[in-house]
Amino acid sequence: MTLRLGFIGIVTNDMAASLAFYRALGVPIEPGQDDAPHVDALLDGGVALAWDTVETIRGFDPTFVPASGGHRIALAFDQGSPAAVDATFASLVDAGYAGHVEPWDAVWGQRYATLLDPDGNSVDLYAALAAN
Repeated sequence: MTLRLGFIGIVTNDMAASLAFYRALGVPIEPGQDDAPHVDALLDGGVALAWDTVETIRGFDPTFVPASGGHRIALAFDQGSPAAVDATFASLVDAGYAGHVEPWDAVWGQRYATLLDPDGNSVDLYAALAAN
């Protein structure tokens, strides 16, 4: 059996706020879903990004408690170029979203930055640095 990632799920306290952030990031989310209990968006490459409200999760897991105290997993989006990392980071911060780590040149050869989505999830932006 081949292991294939199908979707990444995000549990959110505020569906509309979370969808607004990811739309601003460029995720192709269909309009009219801000009040939905579950939303899917298909990313390039075939992996779905999905959102569920806390209430939806508690519908099948009544003991669910959202994590606190920092992230354990991060989403990372390839921006295609170092300039795009800077531009996307600036655009989202200018729109009022939380910048966590400003763009920097990582020792592993990427331009890297971290934002926090409205639920405090770590969202990384990256691109390969040009060869010197």
